[in-house]
Amino acid sequence: LLKVDYDVCSNYGNWLYSAGIGNDPRDNRKFNMIKQGLDYDGNGDYVRLWVPELQGIKGAAIHSPWALSGAALSQAGVTLGQTYPRPVVTAPEWSRHIHQRPGGSPHPRGKRGPAQHKDRGIDFYFSHKKDA
Repeated sequence: LLKVDYDVCSNYGNWLYSAGIGNDPRDNRKFNMIKQGLDYDGNGDYVRLWVPELQGIKGAAIHSPWALSGAALSQAGVTLGQTYPRPVVTAPEWSRHIHQRPGGSPHPRGKRGPAQHKDRGIDFYFSHKKDA
């Protein structure tokens, strides 16, 4: 795994989260990179910036190129295993997010992704209210 951006706190926290260590009350936590991509880079612009091999893939499909049809890959100039690697692992949890548009289906608990607390700042995380 290679990270090309650098934000010390964010990257360190994300590496720990991905490794499955740290304080987390939920069992079997798995990092869902497809969902993260849809939540934070819905159109795939960030991926296109750093992965030029996938620049021909339009929209959110860039987060799961292995799930595209052969015709779509060919049109984008991508050949799995040659111009872009095949996935090493595909987690079953990813399947419900593949081919989903950004902001598509609601969060399992009826909440949306990171935008749900937009502009609430750090006070949200340290609020004394139990329902916040």
